Amino acid sequence: MTLKHTALHAEHLRLGARLVDFAGWDMPIQYQSQLDEHHAVRSAAGMFDVAHMSALDLQGARCREFLRHLLANDVGKLKLPGKALYSCMLRDDGGILDDLIAYYISDEAFRLVVNAGTTDKDIAWISAQAAAYGVTVRYRSDLGILAVQGPQARTAVARHLPAALAEAALQLIAFQAAWSGDVFVGRTGYTGEDGFELILPHAELVSLWGSLLADGVKPCGLGARDTLRLEAGMNLYGQDMDESRHPLESGLGWTVAWTPDDRDFIGRRAIEPLRGNSPQTLVGLVLEGRGVIRAHMPVRFANGAVGETTSGGFAPTMKQSIAMARVASDYSGACEVEIRGQWVAARLVKPPFVRHGKVLV
Repeated sequence: MTLKHTALHAEHLRLGARLVDFAGWDMPIQYQSQLDEHHAVRSAAGMFDVAHMSALDLQGARCREFLRHLLANDVGKLKLPGKALYSCMLRDDGGILDDLIAYYISDEAFRLVVNAGTTDKDIAWISAQAAAYGVTVRYRSDLGILAVQGPQARTAVARHLPAALAEAALQLIAFQAAWSGDVFVGRTGYTGEDGFELILPHAELVSLWGSLLADGVKPCGLGARDTLRLEAGMNLYGQDMDESRHPLESGLGWTVAWTPDDRDFIGRRAIEPLRGNSPQTLVGLVLEGRGVIRAHMPVRFANGAVGETTSGGFAPTMKQSIAMARVASDYSGACEVEIRGQWVAARLVKPPFVRHGKVLV
């Protein structure tokens, strides 16, 4: 299979990145040191090529009405142009088709940002549902996405934007966006740090990457992105959630808007009986003994409740092994994780583990 390339592929080769197949894309896992890339985001600024992800523009007179039906969270809460919302998109049985960000442009226009590995099925699903509402779905293959994250990220990006857009971008609150033409700047991210995610034409993406690189912003690969998001307690689609799991057992109950009661979003009838009564839940774990927690490791509790890790690894900021695990909701007592045939003590915590450079657990 021929892997797809983002507009920055030549840059990754020039910088000596180690490339891997990620959802059919040839993507950098790291450049020189994954640890250095992780720490750069926590302490200064790092940038990620996330142009394998996709922007979808939805338009139509009933666009807001449609998205209130399509998504488990409620875009009816979005009133200010540029305001964003994180949501799951569910199947009829409550399984998670994808997690995404929806941006409110106007009552007749919204932008969705969806995951790389789910883009094709997302477009098919959304288009099929949208037909009854007269909403058009446009895949913006002409645009790429660049994430710049860290305590110095916003000021670094602003130095390379047109003055008016830079001023608007620096005034954004979290989960809000500003734009000028096809350059779109959202104060969002997947690292637990402040920063921007920019959606812009491919040529401008390459130019901005070069300017930021010259300005000292560190290029970061998917390896650092994963350790950062795990420390931030953020789910990864395909590991912590997928079509076989619903939001209430995936630590995402907070993203389901139950009110108003008459909003009949897709999947509501399947998961509402489980509200406050889900047999399983997602928890955070910090390993207290030696070893590294990985995905799919058995978890047990003193009262006999069991589960399995969904994401895990070494947390560079904490210098400990951490994980998220799906476990029986009736768990109690001491917790252990099985690592290479040995049961090792773990401490239950409520994610996030790290935010804005500070250890929270």
